[in-house]
Amino acid sequence: MRKIIFSIFIAGVLASCGQNNNQTSGQEVVSVESAPKLKFEKEVYDFGKIKAGEKVVYDFELSNTGKTPLIIKSAVASCGCTVPEIPKDPILTGSKSKINVVFNSEGKEGLQDKVITVTANTIPAQTQIHLIGEVIK
Repeated sequence: MRKIIFSIFIAGVLASCGQNNNQTSGQEVVSVESAPKLKFEKEVYDFGKIKAGEKVVYDFELSNTGKTPLIIKSAVASCGCTVPEIPKDPILTGSKSKINVVFNSEGKEGLQDKVITVTANTIPAQTQIHLIGEVIK
């Protein structure tokens, strides 16, 4: 009896492997050629040396060099001391926008490299930008 059940299970697995799953989870499928392209003016901003407790504010300027509107879904920093703010509206082809980043050096010392991971409707979906510098006492 176990052999029959096992055989039916294997047959079902093999049959499902050959099926083409065209579901897109409600999202439109976009080709690489027509996808939006996120291009940062600078991917790394070096704020130099600052005193502990100072805040650094920087706008990472970006543009959409692709063929469809760019939608930035999120920007997440590697540390709670760094807060990115993303544009709320889609960025049309050829248009520019910015991601505002605030780094609070309170309680920090030494060399810093704060990574901000930006997720958008691009291919690939994630891009990283960096805020670097040194915090001195």
